[in-house]
Amino acid sequence: MLKVIKARIHQKNRTYPFPQKMPIMDPRYAGRPLIKPAKCRADCKKCVELCPTQAISKNNDKITIDLGHCIFCRDCEVMCPSSVISFSKEFSMGANSLSSLKVTDESYAKLEEMGAELKRLFGRSLKLRQVSAGGCNACEADCNVLTTPTFDMARFGITFVASPRHADGLLVTGPVTQNMKQALVKAYKALPAPAIVIATGACAISGGIFRDNFETNNGIGDLIPVDLYVPGCPPNPWTILDAMLRFMGAHK
Repeated sequence: MLKVIKARIHQKNRTYPFPQKMPIMDPRYAGRPLIKPAKCRADCKKCVELCPTQAISKNNDKITIDLGHCIFCRDCEVMCPSSVISFSKEFSMGANSLSSLKVTDESYAKLEEMGAELKRLFGRSLKLRQVSAGGCNACEADCNVLTTPTFDMARFGITFVASPRHADGLLVTGPVTQNMKQALVKAYKALPAPAIVIATGACAISGGIFRDNFETNNGIGDLIPVDLYVPGCPPNPWTILDAMLRFMGAHK
C-alpha cells in the first residue's frame, strides 16, 4: 500500500483541467465538418455517391451532411475536387435534436441545456445506466474511458450505475439489434421518472453502418424518446463529456 501511495504522489495529478483548458486534438482527428457551398460545382455529386452511410445529400448547389449518419471516414474530404468539405478539430458536436445534426455550411447550432425542472433535479449530479444495444464496443470503450483519471467525469457528478432503477437516465450505444430491442425498452421503463436518454454514436442515432439491416433497428429514436445526441463513429471521449456538461449547464 505504501508503494502505491508513493507512486501516486510521484505521478501527481493526471486529470486534464477541462473545460477550463481545451484539449489539443490529435492531427488525425476528424471533428465537425465544414462546408463551403460557394465552391461546390452543380454537376458534381462525388461526395453523395461515395458516402457509405448516405450521410450526404445535395439539393441543387446545397450540400447537407447529417452527423447522425456520418462515420467521419473523410472520404468526401479526400475525393472532393473543389475542397468543398473539410473536417475541423472541433470536438463539440452534441445536439438536442436530429435537425441540429445537419450541417450545411461552416456554422452550427449550439447545444442547449436541459429544461429548468430537469436541471433542478440533475444539474449537479447525473447517474447513468449505460446500455450497449449491439454495438461493436468502440463507443462503449470511449464511454468507459471517461471514468479514468484523465477525464474523471465523476468530478462533475456524472457516474455510471449498475441498474436503471438507480439511474437518472440511459446512455445508449449500438444500433439496437433485434435481441437487444426488448432489453432496451425494459431498461427505459425501469428508470424513475423523469429520465433522460443520450444516444451516443452514429449507430444509436441512425443505425450507422448497420442501417436498414434486418437484424437492427436503425437506432433508438422510434423506441424511446431521446434528449441528447452525440455523433461520431465512435464519438471522441471529449465529445461525449462536452455534450453532457453542456446539457447539464455546467459548461457554456
